[in-house]
Amino acid sequence: MNTKELIEIEDNYFINTFTRQPLVLDHGEGVKVTDIDGNEYIDMFAGIAVNALGHNHPKLVKAIQDQAEKLIHISSIYYNEPALIYAKKLVELTSFDRIFYANSGAEANEGAIKLAVKYTGKSEVISTVESFHGRTVMTLAATGHEHYHEPFKSILPKGFINVPYNDIEAIKEAITENTAAIIVEPIQGEGGVNVPDIGYLKEIEKICHEKDIVFIVDEVQTGFGRCGTLFAHELFDVKPDIMTMAKGIGGGVPMGGILATEKVASAFVPGDHGTTFGGGPLVCAAANAVLDTIEEDNLLDNVNEVGNYFIEELKKLDKEIISDVRGKGLMVGLELTKPGAEYVDKLREKGFLINCTADKVLRFVPPLIITKEDIDEFVKALDEIL
Repeated sequence: MNTKELIEIEDNYFINTFTRQPLVLDHGEGVKVTDIDGNEYIDMFAGIAVNALGHNHPKLVKAIQDQAEKLIHISSIYYNEPALIYAKKLVELTSFDRIFYANSGAEANEGAIKLAVKYTGKSEVISTVESFHGRTVMTLAATGHEHYHEPFKSILPKGFINVPYNDIEAIKEAITENTAAIIVEPIQGEGGVNVPDIGYLKEIEKICHEKDIVFIVDEVQTGFGRCGTLFAHELFDVKPDIMTMAKGIGGGVPMGGILATEKVASAFVPGDHGTTFGGGPLVCAAANAVLDTIEEDNLLDNVNEVGNYFIEELKKLDKEIISDVRGKGLMVGLELTKPGAEYVDKLREKGFLINCTADKVLRFVPPLIITKEDIDEFVKALDEIL
């Protein structure tokens, strides 16, 4: 079937919730993907920061193949070796003590909020404007985008308070005796790649410890090397009570999770929370391969070197249409003085896949394996278009 025929299937049969790019991707290799018409693109979006190792990475593919030949799913009623190995590995690499597996970022955030409420016995959660925490009813309430709230206001749960990002005074004013948790992205993704002041997260940590409020960092988009450290909150020298994760964790296999300190994690007892698919052997085999490859191939070094190079090259463009360049590692935003949707289309026509968020911010979250040569190709194309 050709591209037009395949797109017509969606038009006729899918529930309409996405505005997609008009191409059908067929296969990929490294940082490149090819559509069914044979057109090749450098992928600067990586499936919304998911494909950490790029496409068709041999270590990831082999791990999935080997595990698929043994067990794909067994439910959470039984132990499985890949899940146990991964739990030990990840906990020992972080400042947390316990892990819970989920299937997505929204599900991880939902579980984290439940855990905070159970631990504190309180019912209010503070989040930030322009944040994105998911599309379930509860995580939608935590998400700080009013236009996402509007159609569902009648069913959104009470107790969620959105305050401006990077404004510590706003957080202090929002705290009440009923505050259970503060949830924040170390760097906002959907909100426009917004990087906070260096002391912002540290001050939240201090407030939470003083008032016994649970400090939750949402690392769904920023985790697994995306920002130059294994998790972005490390850049700001903080130790949260709970961290949520997804996207890059499985390199493309749907997976999420919660990490928590022993003190907070102990609030959950059997029956308080659960999952059918979370932490299955297939996804955990993939997650092990991703984590091992990040370490064995020194990908954090590549993220920092290439990420810094990328940001500096973007700053050289010096166009009047560019109002800001910001980000950490390979999570980079280029803010324009006008809406950016047309540039997504123009760059696709030149062979590059990107995304525009917050109306005017071109967002780049390429695979962690991207090279300076790839960046040079992209910046040259972007320069020509601008």
